[in-house]
Amino acid sequence: MNDLLRRALADAHLTEADVAGRVGVDPKTVHRWVAGRVPYRRHRVRVAALLGCDEVDLWPQVRAAAVQIAPPVVEVLATYPHRWAVPREVWRRLFEGAHDEVGVLAYAGLFLAEDAGILRAFAERAREGVRVRILLGDPDGTSVAERGTDEGVGESMAAKIRNALVHYRALSRVDGVEIRLHDTVLYNSIYRADDELLINPHAYGIAASHAPVLHLRRAEDGDMASTYLESFERVWAGASPVG
Repeated sequence: MNDLLRRALADAHLTEADVAGRVGVDPKTVHRWVAGRVPYRRHRVRVAALLGCDEVDLWPQVRAAAVQIAPPVVEVLATYPHRWAVPREVWRRLFEGAHDEVGVLAYAGLFLAEDAGILRAFAERAREGVRVRILLGDPDGTSVAERGTDEGVGESMAAKIRNALVHYRALSRVDGVEIRLHDTVLYNSIYRADDELLINPHAYGIAASHAPVLHLRRAEDGDMASTYLESFERVWAGASPVG
């Protein structure tokens, strides 16, 4: 139990839900912080600013860590020549290892939707309090139509999305899972678990499954992974919930 954080919240007359709303995380995540889990630094800084104190006032253990020599920042963990070359075990470990956030940004991402093990991992993570957000292309949108034309597959792109939505139907009923549709020009597909990402850059005329994949880890504000995380949030903000 983090009594320092608990007392600070009480003194500020803030609930866990209040903090979650202002910091941008799930209330269950804040509850875990109060229970003793140490948040990521960006969350510690935001909570401390909200409470008008320094992060070490709430998490004294980070002071000792701060004086240690930081290891070199490693942003790129691996690269793959094609999405189909990424081992299934990598996808499974990515999503099953999430503690706070799972995110999928794609047009169809049908290869995930058809994988019962991945869908089960999404549901299990959500039931453990992890926020699961899935962003698929709007099958009736102009961007999906243009992508289908660019890849030479026509309306099959929209059909893949509708097929994926059928697979996600049961998952959408799990508390903590949110599914939205977007109509944006998608430069990259993004698959995220907390601060670890698989980025699938899109290439003109090339199917996403044949395009490369970068395995990244967010190490600090403003790094390579942060750019993709910001992109995800922009698309999410403009997307429409699946009815």
